[in-house]
Amino acid sequence: MRDKTQLTGLETETVNSAKTRKPLYAARQKIFPKRASGNFRRFKWLVMTITLGIYYLAAWLPWARGPFAPDQAVLLDLANRRFYFFFIEIWPQEFFYVAGLLVMAGVGLFLITSTVGRAWCGYACPQTVWVDLFLVVERAIEGDRNARMKLDAGPWTARKLMLRLSKHTIWLVIGAATGGAWIFYFADAPTLVGELLTGTAAPVAYITIAVLTATTYTFGGLMREQVCTYMCPWPRIQAAMLDESSLTVTYNDWRGEPRSRHAKKVQAAGQSVGDCVDCNACVAVCPMGIDVRDGQQLECITCALCIDACDGVMDKLGKERGLIAYATLSDYNANMMLATAGGSSSINPSLVRTAGGLFSDKVAHFHVSKIFRPRTYVYMGLWSLIGLGLLYSLLTRDRLEVNVLHDRNPQFVTLSDGSIRNGYTVKLLNMIPEPRTIVVTMQGLQGGEMSVVGDDIKAGRSFAIPVEPDRLKTLKVFVRQPADQIHAPAQTFKFRVEDRASFEADEYTATFNAPEPPR
Repeated sequence: MRDKTQLTGLETETVNSAKTRKPLYAARQKIFPKRASGNFRRFKWLVMTITLGIYYLAAWLPWARGPFAPDQAVLLDLANRRFYFFFIEIWPQEFFYVAGLLVMAGVGLFLITSTVGRAWCGYACPQTVWVDLFLVVERAIEGDRNARMKLDAGPWTARKLMLRLSKHTIWLVIGAATGGAWIFYFADAPTLVGELLTGTAAPVAYITIAVLTATTYTFGGLMREQVCTYMCPWPRIQAAMLDESSLTVTYNDWRGEPRSRHAKKVQAAGQSVGDCVDCNACVAVCPMGIDVRDGQQLECITCALCIDACDGVMDKLGKERGLIAYATLSDYNANMMLATAGGSSSINPSLVRTAGGLFSDKVAHFHVSKIFRPRTYVYMGLWSLIGLGLLYSLLTRDRLEVNVLHDRNPQFVTLSDGSIRNGYTVKLLNMIPEPRTIVVTMQGLQGGEMSVVGDDIKAGRSFAIPVEPDRLKTLKVFVRQPADQIHAPAQTFKFRVEDRASFEADEYTATFNAPEPPR
């Protein structure tokens, strides 16, 4: 019998392979992005200011709707099942407007991705915006990249403990403000603030704040780039939407390679050298901790901070900008062919200005049609068509509706005088925040007349009734027809409702049932 310590060559190889195999889930390596400066960084500051300003302040904007409606500009009134957005009021049955906006958002993402890559991820995604905000706090307290790296590697001291406590406390405050701002969209904001401070708010309000505080703190402060890499599905989806005409952040290695930190010595030795000095400035500013010079990567959110960093280095070296730039694959390939023509491994940077998309006569000029092509026109047309459809529906929608339910049992009643009576539940929906007097008229059904149960309304073919603002009024209505006017077991007629002050009207076709007429 073979000894357990004796292994065959295949078994030994299997054991060694298991020992050297990389784990499926590696521990997170902290990233300390350096603060960048430049056009793209300024644009990110602008986007962050606008988006955070909208999120935190929109719930506090006033909007006068009269005495019968809330004066909060943006409000999801779940208690009354209303959605107020400035001058727009959405009822539950009009939720298709919200669905349409969601479809527009999806098509808009397709359009943006097919033209300028992951611009949404790099500039406007909530995860990106809040990570930027958290990094502002981190830099203000702990310093820039080198100071943070030194602090993290150093031993725990009173100073380090104080800095970390301060940073995480502010992060938690930001998280709490995020959760608090969210719930203000679902109730009157000033009233809810008072209830929160006095402890009288609904438990769901405190639970929502706690959950959003925890998620904002965890995603924006502790996980950061892992959310984009592992949790978000969009990096996988957008890869299938890019093509050779999509703009992405690109390292132009046809110009930068071979890279060297000692360009003068290499050139003196008669060797060619590219514009990249291997300073790693692009890596230092990357919030995802990747090297854009390695090519397109799943982790890249195209925030373009590496462009700012590289352009700053090129300015100091007196070289042309655009070593890292927004470029399409077709442009990249064209420049690569020019750079390698004649066996050259690099190109004179004075021939190309990729930052502005301007090329010498030796390379095809950059045209807008490279980005706006049939595919993007389809996305743009679909997006515009949905938007125009929603806008037309919104501007032409009726704010007065009528719905009628026929009594099922009994379907008709024969009265003592031989006439036939049918019962109906008539629902009048006033969809504006103002009281109305609605006129209900019966059209058709020869000789018929209506009477309202419980109201002192004289029987007839028409009556007027008040309806409260933003309310549904339900009426029990009896319709009677003399026996000598009945010629069929089922007759159709209309309930017509109108507001004569606004000229809005609606109709509902109902059926009047009767016994079979004698032959």
